[in-house]
Amino acid sequence: MTGLQIFTLIHVAISLAGIASGFVVLCGLLAGKRLDGWTAFFLATTVATSVTGFGFPYHGFTPGIALGILSLVLLAGAIYARYARRLAGPWRPAYVVTAVAALYFNVFVLIVQSFQKVPALKALAPTQSERPFAVAQLLTLVAFLTLGYMAAVRFRDRAVEVIS
Repeated sequence: MTGLQIFTLIHVAISLAGIASGFVVLCGLLAGKRLDGWTAFFLATTVATSVTGFGFPYHGFTPGIALGILSLVLLAGAIYARYARRLAGPWRPAYVVTAVAALYFNVFVLIVQSFQKVPALKALAPTQSERPFAVAQLLTLVAFLTLGYMAAVRFRDRAVEVIS
């Protein structure tokens, strides 16, 4: 294995850990639970995903770089709202929105990469401008907008239970 292949494998493992833990955190938000340990793991792995994404060879400013920068800005907001502002007042919904948006970006990239690397998906949308790719991304966006809204309402309106 080359150094780049090892780096890619590590980056993918971190990304998948961030996505999986992000869904656990999202379920917690929907249930009105903070899940402190899962939240810390989600935020750390999602930051690591974005940071390691900048370690790949690239030429010029790419959509991936833009998404990585935007994700880090959202994560900075989520971390600030969660830890510095302790979810007080308007920081509670700000945290939910930024955390869910950061998770969405990771899932967005997972879909892009899946359509590039999985042969059956690549056959359906070889240039990622075909309908199957657009439908997959649109359904994912709608699902995250819906879940994000529900999480913001439920995490705000319920007495939040702390679980480590």
